[in-house]
Amino acid sequence: MKLMTIAYNTFREAVRDKIFYNLLIFALLMLGGSILIATLTVGEQSKIIMDIGLASINIFGVLIAIFLGIGLVSKEIDKRTVYTVLSKPIGRPHFLLGKYAGLLLTLLVNSVIMLIGLYGVLMLNEARWEQSIWNVEPRLIEAVWFIYLELMIITAVALMFSTFTTSTLAAIFSLAVYVIGHVSGDLMVLGTKLDGDPFGYLLQGLYYTLPNLDQFDVKGQVVHRIPIESSYLFLTSCYALVYVTFLLIAATLIFQRRDFK
Repeated sequence: MKLMTIAYNTFREAVRDKIFYNLLIFALLMLGGSILIATLTVGEQSKIIMDIGLASINIFGVLIAIFLGIGLVSKEIDKRTVYTVLSKPIGRPHFLLGKYAGLLLTLLVNSVIMLIGLYGVLMLNEARWEQSIWNVEPRLIEAVWFIYLELMIITAVALMFSTFTTSTLAAIFSLAVYVIGHVSGDLMVLGTKLDGDPFGYLLQGLYYTLPNLDQFDVKGQVVHRIPIESSYLFLTSCYALVYVTFLLIAATLIFQRRDFK
């Protein structure tokens, strides 16, 4: 019950402060993108709209995950509200996990609303060319699910960094993890070529330590209607959940030992 209360308050605060600005930017981007591709062929239009829409959901989701994630703890400390909360019969793990759950709920609502907006733009595009509005790709939901799994990891990363460093450094570290996570495969290849070199071992260590976020990028397969195997969906989901669990355990251990005096 305590965890759910903290999660709800975090969600309410995040919605009031940030989410509607994000949705407005997304809507403007989608409308602008639709105008820019108006001269293309009918078949290509839908693909580009889907590509722009999914990329927008991903980018804005990552920005929310990082910049709200690093503030989950640091903002409470700066405002000294953390002292009031922790003085009540609420354990630090409940406080931390409640904050994380609240932000995940915010990201889920944000992703669902943006997905509905993407479907709306696609249906309007189909109707404009006198096509059936039900021809839009139903598997966009799969792509958004993979994006959401990635956001779960990024949120946990931002939360963990925020427990022991400043907001600025936490944002830099989180962005670095996001970027490296999408090029980890290249790092492994380069590290293999530098076998025997200390820098090569460092690159291989980063590959095995940091999350491999590139495996969550299935936008191309969905846009081009390439099937995604159910086994891949299941294993990738398990990978995300396991990685998030380890990050939350690490964040909780660090937060437990932090002195706020």
